[in-house]
Parts: sequence; structure tokens; C-alpha cells
Amino acid sequence: MAEGTGIKLKRDAGIIGLLFASLGGIIGSGWLLGPLTAAKIAGPSAIIAWMIGGVAVLLLSFVYAELATAFPRAGAVIAFPKLSHGNLMATVLSFVVFLGYASVAPAEASAVITYASNYITGLVDKGGVLTTLGFIVSAALLAVFAVVNMLAIKTVLAINSTLTWWKIAIPVLTIIVFLLFGFHASNFSSHGFAPAGASGVFSAVATSGIVFSYLGFRQAVELAGESSNPKRNLPIAIIGSVSIGLIVYVGLQISFIGALNPSDIAKGWANVNFKGAFGPFAGLASLIGMGWLAVLLYIDAFVSPTGTGIIYFTTTSRVLYATGKEGLIGGNFFAKLSVAGVPLVGVLVTFLVGLLFLVPFPSWQGIVTFISSATVLSYGTGPVVMMTLRKTLPPDRYKRPYLLAGGNLIASIAFIISNFIIFWSGAATDDFLFELILGFTVIYVAYEAIAGVGIANLHWRGAWWLAPYFFGLWLLTYLGPKALTGGTSTLGQVTDSIILIIFSIVMLFVAINAGVPDPEEAKATILAGEPELFMPAE
Repeated sequence: MAEGTGIKLKRDAGIIGLLFASLGGIIGSGWLLGPLTAAKIAGPSAIIAWMIGGVAVLLLSFVYAELATAFPRAGAVIAFPKLSHGNLMATVLSFVVFLGYASVAPAEASAVITYASNYITGLVDKGGVLTTLGFIVSAALLAVFAVVNMLAIKTVLAINSTLTWWKIAIPVLTIIVFLLFGFHASNFSSHGFAPAGASGVFSAVATSGIVFSYLGFRQAVELAGESSNPKRNLPIAIIGSVSIGLIVYVGLQISFIGALNPSDIAKGWANVNFKGAFGPFAGLASLIGMGWLAVLLYIDAFVSPTGTGIIYFTTTSRVLYATGKEGLIGGNFFAKLSVAGVPLVGVLVTFLVGLLFLVPFPSWQGIVTFISSATVLSYGTGPVVMMTLRKTLPPDRYKRPYLLAGGNLIASIAFIISNFIIFWSGAATDDFLFELILGFTVIYVAYEAIAGVGIANLHWRGAWWLAPYFFGLWLLTYLGPKALTGGTSTLGQVTDSIILIIFSIVMLFVAINAGVPDPEEAKATILAGEPELFMPAE
């Protein structure tokens, strides 16, 4: 049923539901597979990588706490660029957002299958890539995610909250057990604390699932339009979830490194291997004689990724709903809701696109590296939006429910760090990402020129800066050091980093000045207190 029939999104998401939605997104497959992947890349210095990733995403979460409380709406990350820079920028970024979101559920399904391969043969090959059977089972799991998301948001969040209690308890229990019964302090120095140097640390941040894990905070942002009290609930849910996740993940990385038998790393961290490595925490639990914990971990290897996959299906469908509701792509087609207030078309499209992502990225690490780059690219524009709206709608005249202290400085740092994460993702990933964006933009502009509003009526003023911004990021990655980005090594790591910082500052200045001079919709939203998008909870 369409939005026009009077059926609207319901304000049934309370503070615990939102906090657990974000925390459920953060604690998923990342904790099950990320610490091993990070250790192979960076050795014990993977601990630093988790800290860098956590702080980077925490800075972004501060920015989105201000934006989401001032402009609470479903699929909010799509609406924000529209408010500050117009439809064209929002449309291009909506595609990037969708890429980052729609690929998460396949990653979670892949993680379940990877762990299951320890006791069910034929699901993955020796390199961890899904076999035909593994693909079929992953597709079936995606279908389960879709079916659950046909339920009302209140029910989905209740299911997620129940799963999240389990998802928090098992990692914490694992940390305690590994520290008490299987800890080898010598592992932190026997092959050097940072065997791959700074490059290893930076590469681990973007490619081992670290950033991918923390980006789960965005669930509360996307569900802002369904919050019962967004002014109070959103800052707590967004910032609280990242803070809890940071503590848990650093603890997991420390306990994982310490639990390895020194003989498992005899050939160096890049070649670490042990029985059950496709399910690293469960495998280690068995090796230290904690069979009961291994059983719990194999159960959690289904529960944690499944919970995260379900909640990402929820928010991805809201992103598609927002593209229709905001008049960007699809119109009423994407804005149609069921009688339960669920964007059914969004759920179906999320399922179909999820199947496609299992094909080019048939392994967990391959998918999460792409997700990290795409999502940070879309969320990294949040600082641009916040600073632009602060310029056009000064906070002293247009009060925000939550005003970030030192906001412009924090937003600037967050923007620069976001660009570094895209840079660290590597040339191969960024090539694929920017090719997809270019293809989509060309098709979209051509459509609007021929059958839409006309090329002259597109909001070029607010979007033109994306071209030099995207091209500059791609070029710096392409010219970067081979050991870090897989580039041509034309520029060394220090030189490339300095240029990237200068480039980021210049683009931030340009982007802010490209904003809509008088953002009427944003102004109306602040003055009204909340957009009229909701149906009061019954």
C-alpha cells in the first residue's frame, strides 16, 4: 500500500531498540573473523588498528548525532545531502549508500557459511571462497533475513534486541576465558609488535573488517524517523554503541593474539594457521581445552551474523524508501508501505541485490573491504553536510536539539580520516567502487536529460564538486605505495598522505561553499521540530 493511503512509518523505536540496533550492527561477523584477518595483516599492532578505526568512526558518529537529531527521518543519510546540497548530490550519494548497505547482509551470510564449513564440508574452498553449495545456502539465509523484515519495525527491533544481549555476552565471555586460560604474553613481541610497520596497521583498518564492524552505528541514524524520542534517544544510541563496540573489539583482539599457541605463528603473522582457522575463536577455544566455549561460539557464529544481517536488511530497505520519499529515484514505487508500515519493495530489492554481491565478492574479506570503502565514502560527506548547514542555518538562530561541541573541528578531522580509510582500502577496491559510481551517474544524468527534468534543471551547484573529489581520491590511491594501496608507488606513503590531507581540506572548503544558500526544507524541518513522517505509536 502506498504512502498516500495514510499508512506511515511508526514511531515505535525506543532508546534500547535504537541502541541495540546500532550495537547489533556493530557486533556481527566482524568479531568472529576480523581479529584473525587483522592479525595476519598487522600482527599484534592490530590492536592499534582497532583503536584507530574506533576513534575514526566515533568522530563520524558525533557528526551524525547532531544531524540525526536535527533532521530525524527514515533513511536519514539520504535526506541530509538533499537538505544541504540539493537532489543531484543526494541522488549520487544515495547510490553509494545503497552499495554499502546492500552488501552487508551478503557479508553476514558469508560469515555464517564460513564458520559452518568447520563442521559441514563443501561450503567453502581452501581459500575461504564460497562453493556452489555455499552460495545456495547463503542465498537461503538472505531469504530468511527478508522474511523477518516483512514484520513491523517494533517486532524486528524486539527480535534484534533479544539477539544482541546474546551477541554482547558471548564476546565478553570469550575475552575473559582466553585471558584466564590461554594467554601467551610472548606472542606480542616474538615476531615484533608491528611486523608490517605502519602500512600493515593502516591496511588492517580498512581491509580486515575493522571499519566494517564499527559502521554498524548507522542503524540508529537510518531508523531516526521511527524513534519515539529522537532528541534523547539518538545521541545515546549512536555514540554509546560505538564506544561499547570499541571496548569489546580491542579486548577481543588482545585476547585472540594471546590465545594463539606460539607454534601457530612460527612462520610469521602473515602465515598464522591452526586447526579450525575458518572459525578462529571457536578453533582456539577447542585448542585450549574449552570445548563448551567452542560450542557456544559455533552457535554464536550463526546468531551474531544473522542478527546483523536482519538489522541491515531493515535499514537498507529504509534507505530505498527514503530515495522514493525524498523524490530522488523511483518515486512512489520505493515509498510503498505494507499495512505493517514496512517498505516491501525495499526489502525485495535488498534481497535481489544481495544475491548479486555474493558473485563478485564470494569471500567475507572481499565483501567487507568494499563495504568499508563505499560506506565511508557516503558517510564521510556527513561532516560536509553538517558544516554547510551550520553556515547556512547558524545554530545561534536555528537551535539544534543536540549541538556537537567543537563541531567544525571534529567534522573536519572526521572528513580527513574518512578519506584516509578510502585510500587505505586499496586501488583495486576503489577502482571497482568509482567505476560503479561513474556508470550510475552517467545513466542517471542521461535519463534526466532525455525523460526527466532536463539536464539544465539538475542541481549542479551542489553536486559539481563530487567529480574532482572522487577523481582525486581515486588518483591518490592509484599513485600510492604498492605495499599499502596496491598502487603504482609513484608517490611514497608520507608524500601521498600529506597531499591527501591538503586535498581533503581544499575539498571541504569547496564543498561547503557549494551548498544551497537558503536551504528552505532544512530550515522548515528545524523550525517545525520534526518532519511529518510518522504515525503515532498505538
